[in-house]
Amino acid sequence: MHSPPLNDRPVQPPAAGGFDHVNRYWDGLHKVWAAKILPGEFYVSAHGEMVVTLLGSCISACVRDTVRGIGGMNHFMLPEQGEHSTTNWGNDPLTHASRYGNWAMEYLINEILKRGGRRENLEVKLFGGGQMIAAMSDVGQRNILFAYDYLAREGLTVAAADVGREVARKVLYFPDTGAVKVRRIKHMKNDVLLQRERDYQRSVTVPESAAGSIDLF
Repeated sequence: MHSPPLNDRPVQPPAAGGFDHVNRYWDGLHKVWAAKILPGEFYVSAHGEMVVTLLGSCISACVRDTVRGIGGMNHFMLPEQGEHSTTNWGNDPLTHASRYGNWAMEYLINEILKRGGRRENLEVKLFGGGQMIAAMSDVGQRNILFAYDYLAREGLTVAAADVGREVARKVLYFPDTGAVKVRRIKHMKNDVLLQRERDYQRSVTVPESAAGSIDLF
């Protein structure tokens, strides 16, 4: 799809401090600037951008302040950082540490609050946690259980969710309105997606013919 002429689209909003590395682009279909996050990343916006990711066994939490329209999405691979996990990443919240759920949730919520959000206004939606290979231990289910447990401990409820099952998901989130579009992908090679989750590949191509219908949350 060709991008429209520059004078036919709004000026790209500046990336919030610390998010300059995130892949941001013009989405011609939705007519909006978008940010694509990969495993271990998160993104927060107050400018009406769309945040996009592709999930297998990973979980994404979509969190926003419903009054101020500030929000974002994370994408984590493992529930919690264990005692044997590598910890030599320094203090940068946008490092590999955010691939763990406990860090990814904390960083996302704190960045929203730092930008003017208020905890009492937060709305949370959860997606992902697919069981991609039945013979393996269910990492997806552990991610789901972790996310619900974390939010309960933080006093936050889940407004909507689409988790579990043997499907991948493409998630499109609009933090300013809270709208989420989820396309369930039924015919994708599991080993390809899992390998890309593990290796933090820069992009994943999803053929439209392999995807299911889009659900709104």
